[in-house]
Amino acid sequence: MKTRENYNDIYLFMTVAEMGSFTQAAGRLAMAQSNVSRAVSALEERLGVQLLVRTTRNIALTQAGEMLYLRAKNAFERIDNSLNMIADWRETPSGAVRITASTYVIDKVLLPKLAGFNERYPDIRLELLSENRFINIIEEHYDAGVRLGSDIADGMVAVKIDDEIQMVTVASVDYLAQHGTPKTPQDLTDHLCILYQMQAGGVYQWEFEDKAGHTYRHKPQGKWVFTDDYLGVQAALNGWGIAFVPLRMVEEYVQNKQLVRILNQYTKTLPALYLYYPHRNTSPAFRAVLEWLKK
Repeated sequence: MKTRENYNDIYLFMTVAEMGSFTQAAGRLAMAQSNVSRAVSALEERLGVQLLVRTTRNIALTQAGEMLYLRAKNAFERIDNSLNMIADWRETPSGAVRITASTYVIDKVLLPKLAGFNERYPDIRLELLSENRFINIIEEHYDAGVRLGSDIADGMVAVKIDDEIQMVTVASVDYLAQHGTPKTPQDLTDHLCILYQMQAGGVYQWEFEDKAGHTYRHKPQGKWVFTDDYLGVQAALNGWGIAFVPLRMVEEYVQNKQLVRILNQYTKTLPALYLYYPHRNTSPAFRAVLEWLKK
């Protein structure tokens, strides 16, 4: 019968490859550097191939080393997923759940919906991390993400967690007193607008629809550009221009008259918010969060 390989040595090799250094790998593993080096050399000798190219400054994977690293990484990840699924047998789910979403979604959707969650599931740690860019949740080790609409990649599941988003146009009283109030989307060309810079590049263009169903598009021009709508709202509060933002973000400012809604006869509604996640190997902790958000 064929002798089974020492998986500990393979894990040491993977750590060296990931860290790019025997010294750093040894520090991460709390081992002596000489022991790590000997284990990897012994693995190469048993396999009969060179896995790493060593220089005085760094190391690099050979073609054989890269193939072993990728396949071993996938194998270890499958083992980790299997071990995580054993938590199904626990009465109380535990562990960390990482969700990526915009600041707006975290503030206005996730936090209100997750009120009381920690009291019900004290062993689950929620990591809600703000991102205004499209990311690969698998590569960046997130359990789920939130985006507009249900159009997702293959292998993903999308679950609706909130209604459509109503967009509104707002400005401060001082700005309107100084520059006048636009009556139509076309009037915006004579005004300073607060711009939203998209991570994929380009400035977000405003879109309106009147009661007759006619669509109007406006390419905003202004002196202030942000990648976060909350900063755009603050700029509007400062009187620096007109902002086009979700209604829930500015409701309190409109109610206390710090901001004024304008162009009310022109509306824009964005798609509903969906939580998306890989359809395989979801942890009990994540499933608890998912069921809570679906309420």
